[in-house]
Amino acid sequence: MKGNLYVISAPSGAGKTSLVRAIVEALPDVVVSVSHTTRKKRDGEVDGRDYHFIDEQQFRQMIADDQFLEHASVFGNRYGTSQQHIQQQLLSGKDVILEIDWQGARQIRQLMSDCKSIYILPPSIQALRERLQSREQDSDDVIESRMREAVSEMTHYGEFDYIVINDDFEQARVELASIFVCNRMLTQHQEQTHADILADLLKPNT
Repeated sequence: MKGNLYVISAPSGAGKTSLVRAIVEALPDVVVSVSHTTRKKRDGEVDGRDYHFIDEQQFRQMIADDQFLEHASVFGNRYGTSQQHIQQQLLSGKDVILEIDWQGARQIRQLMSDCKSIYILPPSIQALRERLQSREQDSDDVIESRMREAVSEMTHYGEFDYIVINDDFEQARVELASIFVCNRMLTQHQEQTHADILADLLKPNT
């Protein structure tokens, strides 16, 4: 059974990365697509696990070779999703998560109309600001820039199939997981996953 593609977007600081990590740990056959980026590696990040870190020249060559399913520029850095990697994972039966911004999500929906899209929102603007400040990774000017960008990004929530409000982390985790589980219960999916059981149940009495 081919897996489902999930596009998950959120403004910076909404807790998307932590929620996605929790889903991958809790649910079998769910993986995160590792994007390519020109962004500098942060402390604790690992090349090939968090991102494939490449330079601008390499990124442009991948665009020229039509290797990206989607790509976009965010805060002066480039991000792209490898088309071949996504297809390999889906065909192996895994659900694949793309963590991308709303622009990339729009591109993916145009190319793969059967994908599921989820937008994660903070409970308030103040909570978002506090989360960005608690990271202690950015200057006040950068945080203000991210806040302005966040407000602009959040106006696009209506383009997504699902919305999860990340106020209480555990509740948000359960709500996000339920989306994955629910889609696996669709008749089309169950007919292939449990073909033997269904055939036995409908077997004529002898």
